[in-house]
Amino acid sequence: MGLVGVSTTRRRSARKAKGDGHLRRAEILAAAERIFVAEGYEGATIRRIADEVGVSSTALYMHFQDKACILLEICQGAMQELLDRNNQIAERPLDAVSRTRMMLDAYMRWGFEHPNAYQLVFSAVRPLPRGPDAASELGAGCYDSFSGVVREIAAEGRLRLGDGDSASQALWAACHGVVALRLSRPNFPWQPVDELIHVTIDGLLAGITVD
Repeated sequence: MGLVGVSTTRRRSARKAKGDGHLRRAEILAAAERIFVAEGYEGATIRRIADEVGVSSTALYMHFQDKACILLEICQGAMQELLDRNNQIAERPLDAVSRTRMMLDAYMRWGFEHPNAYQLVFSAVRPLPRGPDAASELGAGCYDSFSGVVREIAAEGRLRLGDGDSASQALWAACHGVVALRLSRPNFPWQPVDELIHVTIDGLLAGITVD
């Protein structure tokens, strides 16, 4: 009981002054992202998030209507970044296999560089959105950009098996599995990230495409 009281007192005394709205909003999103991953959607209360940031619940409500809005903005930001990367790669004047390799590499590296956002977007159970889900629409755009390049490989007759859709799904699922397992099982004796990415992507493309 004593420890809880001390912790609460420290949290309250550490509350930050008003101002810096844009920065404060970013702090809320970063704190909420960590808590959503660690404690799940139900465990991530507005009060818990506010305490983590060092503001009152009332102050937090000035930035977000509820925790569903916070979760949606985190997911939307993550998917927008991935979509931008995919679109940039898709437009490069390179052959389709090279662009597919680059997209998968960018996807896996983004996951390893942003573990909380990755697990929240691709691994965590999320509540159903109310109304249009911008994050899901961005996610669909990411997949469409990627699968469009894989379909170019199919159109060139360079797929060893399957078609553009099945190849896209298999490639994405395989890379997701490596990222998700490494993030969720940190104590396993994993090989270095660069080697995992190289072996995963080159192995997949060697098996599914022909020169």
